[in-house]
Amino acid sequence: MNEPSLFVPDVFSGTDYCDSLTAYSRRKTIPVRIGDLWLGSDYPIRVQSMTTIDTMDTSGSVEQSIRMIEAGCELVRITAPSVKEAQNLDNIRKELRRRGYNTPICADIHFTPNAAELAARLVEKVRINPGNYADKKRFEVLEYTESEYQAEIQRIRDKFLPLVKICKEYGTAMRIGTNHGSLSDRILSRYGDTPNGMVESALEFLRICEDEGYTNLVISMKSSNPQVMVEAYRLLAKRLKDENLQPYPLHLGVTEAGEGEDGRVKSAMGIGTLLEDGLGDTIRVSLTEDPEFEIPVAQALVRRYDDRASKATPIPAIDASPVNPFAYHRRETAEVGNFGGKNVPRIIADFSGIRVQEPTDLQTIGHFYLPATDKWAMNDLGADYLYTGAAAVPFMLPNGLKQIVDFQTWKSIDDQEHTYPLLNREEYLAEVTKGFTSLHFLRLTLAETEGDILSYLQEDPLLVLVITTTNAHAMPELRRLFFRLIQNRIHLPVVIQWEQPSADSDESMLFAATDCGGLLVDGLGDGLLLRPFAGQEDGQVRLLNSLGFGILQAARTRMSKTEYISCPSCGRTLFDLQETTALIRKRTDHLKGVKIGIMGCIVNGPGEMADADYGYVGMGVNKIALYRGQQLVKRSVSADKALDELIELMREDGVWREPEAAALQQA
Repeated sequence: MNEPSLFVPDVFSGTDYCDSLTAYSRRKTIPVRIGDLWLGSDYPIRVQSMTTIDTMDTSGSVEQSIRMIEAGCELVRITAPSVKEAQNLDNIRKELRRRGYNTPICADIHFTPNAAELAARLVEKVRINPGNYADKKRFEVLEYTESEYQAEIQRIRDKFLPLVKICKEYGTAMRIGTNHGSLSDRILSRYGDTPNGMVESALEFLRICEDEGYTNLVISMKSSNPQVMVEAYRLLAKRLKDENLQPYPLHLGVTEAGEGEDGRVKSAMGIGTLLEDGLGDTIRVSLTEDPEFEIPVAQALVRRYDDRASKATPIPAIDASPVNPFAYHRRETAEVGNFGGKNVPRIIADFSGIRVQEPTDLQTIGHFYLPATDKWAMNDLGADYLYTGAAAVPFMLPNGLKQIVDFQTWKSIDDQEHTYPLLNREEYLAEVTKGFTSLHFLRLTLAETEGDILSYLQEDPLLVLVITTTNAHAMPELRRLFFRLIQNRIHLPVVIQWEQPSADSDESMLFAATDCGGLLVDGLGDGLLLRPFAGQEDGQVRLLNSLGFGILQAARTRMSKTEYISCPSCGRTLFDLQETTALIRKRTDHLKGVKIGIMGCIVNGPGEMADADYGYVGMGVNKIALYRGQQLVKRSVSADKALDELIELMREDGVWREPEAAALQQA
């Protein structure tokens, strides 16, 4: 049988934003000097973080900075919301130098140009946000004429030029850091709340810098949504190239990522996806935890790319991509069983290395047998399928769980109607001409899609593919396989099987989120099968099941739990963010699919929780503002009543469910 003719849909250049989609290569940048630290593609990817202590607390800021530095932080960022905090940066810097720490300091500036101008004379770097540094977000004007728009740009230039000249005179570096949630009303009026608007917001300031001959710049495009963040950075890299601007280093980060597993998964998905494409020169993992705990996570993400090119197996090159890297669109697939089509991606739990003997063995994947009523219950993290390899389960499974076994095992069991076979390439080619009459699965690598097998795949309407790789450059190889399917008009659903040997479970979490998440944010993938490492199955099944649902949630492809968009805290924070986040989570973590923003201050408030359904934002000492989406609905609520008021707001909207009712519904 001949291989089918190649179908080329709307295509995008494979090098619009990176050197290669298949061979690992860092994007080439100019060098940027930050004190004694050099940044850019000629240097290692740098790790940084931000203090959470009040900047006026000199001793506390110094001690926390030292803990960060000794954990491996290479650049310390400190907020300077007003002139007095900017002035105190000098005291913090001098004390750190006196104690033998030469790590550069970056002043974080939002609304106050005069604070930035002072800080630029005192520390090695300043960060400004184009959305609120000289521009405004008051929604006073919804439409601008061209002359009004240009007049605003001239006003920005006049306000921004003094800082540029000071930085140039003092040798101070600058980060132009756009935040998805804090675009100005002027940018929103023309570009909307989009990656394109984020990029244009930064480029307006960047062009002013280049006009003045100042290029000691780093750029960032942060969002709490990994999908938006990835698209914005890719578009930025392309626009810099298209406009013949300097290839500036990129600072990567998913802002307000949250805490624990969720925060790590979301951060790895956004940061790791871009690192896979060679983008990124410094990273910050934003967790709602003490800043020194961010450093090991960032280091693990960066360490994965040490000698990546030498470790990876070559992948067939891609000249043109059938997937738009700048706008999300889910790959169109046929519906096979409950895979593909408009179905949410499915989770397959891997028990192939564990003998399933009792119903209680399935508790780790969210299915609970209730002996008193002889019924099953399932929680929000209940797996959809169970892969048991060479052994079938010896009892009847609950209705919400289906079983997959190896093909040779399937042939020998009686109940073939409710159990599905997983075939390898050789088995499939031997059986496909006989015709399949029910759902079946085929595991393939990229190399195994060579030859006439693609023609058979086109003609098999009951097949779900399971794709896998052992390549160190895993995500690009799997992406290459997806592209081959698209180009050959194969619309079968695809389950991503992930198995990459790692030293510990923490790295497994980060690497799986990178490899699987990088595909999902591009609309690729209809299910996940995360495989435990040999000899570690007992301890990993529960972890990997939870991780699979977490990856789908972070990619916004399947919402299975409450999502918390919480900032990592800083010197502007007006309450104990970690404690408050824990309290809110305790009361609301049963609200499947609801997104709650928890922000320490108004700077990061309504902007950075742009995706949230509800917001809890500090606005003064013991005072909280409550939001419905982007709309402020209650201000100056006493902190000891704010959570109850938030729940009442949800109740008014019909969103609230009592925890007992939610548990009963699951059962």
